[in-house]
Amino acid sequence: YLFDEPSSFLDVYQRTRAARIIRELADDDRMVIAAEHDLAVLDYMSDEIFLLYGEPDVYGIVSNIHSVREGINIYINGYIPDENVRFRQSPIIFHEKPPQDKQATYYNILEWSKLVKDFGGFKLEVEAGGIGVGEVVGILGMNGIGKTTFVRMLAGVEEPTEGQVSNPAIKVSYKPQYITASIEGTTEQVLRKAAGAKYIENWYKAEVIEPLHVKRMLEKDVSILSGGELQRVAIAECLSRDVDIYLLDEPSAYLDVEERLAVAKAIRRITKMRGVTAFVVEHDIVTQDFIADKIMVFDGDSGKYGHAGNPQSLEDGMNTFLKQMDVTFRRDGDTKRPRVNKRDSKLDREQKSSGRYYYSA
Repeated sequence: YLFDEPSSFLDVYQRTRAARIIRELADDDRMVIAAEHDLAVLDYMSDEIFLLYGEPDVYGIVSNIHSVREGINIYINGYIPDENVRFRQSPIIFHEKPPQDKQATYYNILEWSKLVKDFGGFKLEVEAGGIGVGEVVGILGMNGIGKTTFVRMLAGVEEPTEGQVSNPAIKVSYKPQYITASIEGTTEQVLRKAAGAKYIENWYKAEVIEPLHVKRMLEKDVSILSGGELQRVAIAECLSRDVDIYLLDEPSAYLDVEERLAVAKAIRRITKMRGVTAFVVEHDIVTQDFIADKIMVFDGDSGKYGHAGNPQSLEDGMNTFLKQMDVTFRRDGDTKRPRVNKRDSKLDREQKSSGRYYYSA
């Protein structure tokens, strides 16, 4: 069996189920080969992996085979010891412990009362909440339960049926879930318009252009960009604006592993550096773990009803969400990346019995 990016277009629940089904296909008579960008899914369904590295559109190299843990850790570190090859200048650093909740030291840049949005056939209810300056809020939940609707209400694109979002004077930059190439002009023209005078500053090149790998696309017309290129340009455009809140809906879609983590790092760095706030809707658990200070958990009945709690600490929010999924995560001892425990393994049973579905610090 050959699977090419099986997690694409799937929510977290569907990704977990797909990984279990794919893993069960392999036996003494059958081999499974999968190309996958979601590291948690790749880790869960694989026994051994190859790494592919190189220069996009120029060349690619396939590494020797490694055990799944060793191979992913090599990728995180950016260095293949058995081949003496460094393909990234610095390792990717994950939280060793969850960020501490420092809400008391912040003022809320944005608050909302209990919100209701009723479309007739679908209803979303959001508990009252707020978010402080400098925080990144990850939004988790299955497809079709109102995550995008909530973000659109914050952005002012949708009006709530009941309730209100406070501080209407705040400025918002919104990257929607679905991006079209209908924008006229080159990538450079789009980014210059969004960034204004900042476009020529060194920090803009260092924090936006280079990390998001858009330099080689600057002279290309946006209308001819691929899905991944268009996604990176849309994220760069969103982060270029001088605003109070960034709203990014599924920024890792169409991106490979390297690009996903580069985008997550850029969002987090720019949010902290500018002292603004970001909401990120994302199905990739590893990316959410990497980027978020807090988590909003959505649940409900897909296409009929959605419910969202208020933002929780990363640890509490992840624990709430993973309990809904009946999945436990641990930390890798070397890289600190989150790893899915195999179902009904000793560690899986121990964490479930203690109520610690997210890793224990």
